[in-house]
Amino acid sequence: MISIAIANQKGGVGKTTTAINLATGLAATGHRTLLIDLDPQGNASTGMGVTTKDRARSSYDLLMGDCELDDAVIRTVVPGLDLIPATQDLSGAEIELIDVEQRTHRLANALNNAEAGRWEVCLIDCPPSLGLLTVNAMVAVQSILVPLQCEFFALEGLSQLLQTFERIRARFNPDLSILGVALTMYDRRNRLTDQVADDVRACLGDLVFKTVIPRNVRLSEAPSHGLPALIYDMRCAGSEAYMALARELIEKLPKETIAA
Repeated sequence: MISIAIANQKGGVGKTTTAINLATGLAATGHRTLLIDLDPQGNASTGMGVTTKDRARSSYDLLMGDCELDDAVIRTVVPGLDLIPATQDLSGAEIELIDVEQRTHRLANALNNAEAGRWEVCLIDCPPSLGLLTVNAMVAVQSILVPLQCEFFALEGLSQLLQTFERIRARFNPDLSILGVALTMYDRRNRLTDQVADDVRACLGDLVFKTVIPRNVRLSEAPSHGLPALIYDMRCAGSEAYMALARELIEKLPKETIAA
């Protein structure tokens, strides 16, 4: 199973929207996909139409060892896409995990117990922080995908994230790589947007996905209906951009693993 953490410690960059719609796009192209909501806000769970009362088991229970992977999995409205939801209990997980053995490897150990061949791709929606939850995600995956809002302050946040990435790779996960940076909330009417995009591409080159995600009202509306934008309005500019991003992502995945 290919595991990817969608991470950025800056909030409001379209991280959860990216997680939901990329997972939907992967499932729509025939890839059996698991989406793990690791954010205490639980927005990815809500955006997939999973209400609070339907979250009997969650990623919190998985991290704390209170349930097995299969016990926390929920089928979504998207064929081929399963979800491990999040609850507010995750808010206290960082403190509770401090004295727990192998606290940085809890999620990795849980994913290692996944049934072989059940899922091809796992996406993890990380919280907007660089705490123990995000560290668990980075230790558990092979690569990270960074949604980056096309604004100046986002560049500062990116440098902090890259420093954390290097620390994780040096101490816990030497095989960790950056799959790519996805530019989000792109507004062609704003000159600053183009400047930020140009700066990121000049700095990171081919790591930046060619597809950019535009500012789009339908992307914002979809979660209130409990649906990914790709189902809510598959013809809107945001949905078309995420499908294009999903195709780019698939091209970057190891072909031998996908074939298996």
